[in-house]
Amino acid sequence: MSRRTPLPPPPPPVEIQSWPGREARLADRARAMGELNRRLLGGGRLAVFLVWVATLQLGWGFAGGGLVALEDVIDPISMMFVLVSVAIGLGVLVPAVYFLARGVWRDREAYDRLLRWAALDRDPVGDARLREPVLSAAWLVLSFALCAVGLWVSLAAPAELVGPGLGGYGTVAYLMGAALGLWIPGLAGLVKAIRHYRFAVRLTGRPGPRSASSGHPRPE
Repeated sequence: MSRRTPLPPPPPPVEIQSWPGREARLADRARAMGELNRRLLGGGRLAVFLVWVATLQLGWGFAGGGLVALEDVIDPISMMFVLVSVAIGLGVLVPAVYFLARGVWRDREAYDRLLRWAALDRDPVGDARLREPVLSAAWLVLSFALCAVGLWVSLAAPAELVGPGLGGYGTVAYLMGAALGLWIPGLAGLVKAIRHYRFAVRLTGRPGPRSASSGHPRPE
């Protein structure tokens, strides 16, 4: 993976702020907030999120498939293939979990900095560009779809695929793992989309200017 560029820094403390005028402060504010908003909701960020979710499912497909195959292992050669499948699955699964968790952590850091820059001043015209209705809707719809599929996998699929003559405990474990791999990223995406919508509403609808000394709203 290519090296990630660092996030825009938070605004300087009040006691060392040295902008020559409000226009310069607003320009730096708009630049930082635009970049942070892109890091949170940009199309590239959404694509990376979906790629890691798909990678997680692929890894679990190999590892969980090994659990299912254990029910039918009858010889050492079959056991060897099962172990190789599990090893490949873990080799794909672990990085996917790591980078998804890392993405959530970076999103939290970016959102905190976005709040700090928002609290610096008020610019209704410029801030209106941060609403990103299309990208917010894309995050919301795709994350809801992940949760819906995860719900079906965890509830409906076991009822149809597990039972006498069908799958056993290995199949149940595989389906539960696949469901969690959809549910957890889906919930993270839903929280992000709803949080950004509420932030944009507060940002463009707040009644009066906020100074840097007035603090910033707490993240939700």
